[in-house]
Amino acid sequence: MSNVMAEVTIEVLQAFADAWNRHDAAALMSFMSDDCVFEASAGPDACGTRYAGREAVQAAFVQVWTAFPDAHWGDARHFVHGERGVSEWTFTGTRTDGNRVEVHGCDVFTFRGGKIALKDSYRKNRPPVTAPSAEST
Repeated sequence: MSNVMAEVTIEVLQAFADAWNRHDAAALMSFMSDDCVFEASAGPDACGTRYAGREAVQAAFVQVWTAFPDAHWGDARHFVHGERGVSEWTFTGTRTDGNRVEVHGCDVFTFRGGKIALKDSYRKNRPPVTAPSAEST
């Protein structure tokens, strides 16, 4: 699937967000440049964890859904200014251990050639809600 655009718009960022909520890696990658970079909100480096190149970025995107099978980014708000853009959202998801996460976050984008060249993610650091034990139910 190829989404070649003259410029990235708010509508494009909403379509990108919709693809995240469908857990559609192929659709997501259609918005990304060939030399794309994803900087995750967590990791050992100051930038979180940096994934460079289409294969690494796609694998990182899929890993989010593996860690949070019901991952959802709601209440999305976007803005675009030239070659930069931001999406704000509320992330909700249940980890495979049953713990639930709900946090606000944002993605800061750099665009090149009508595609997303850099997706730099940030989210609040909030502890997950512990899943109820079998004894308490």
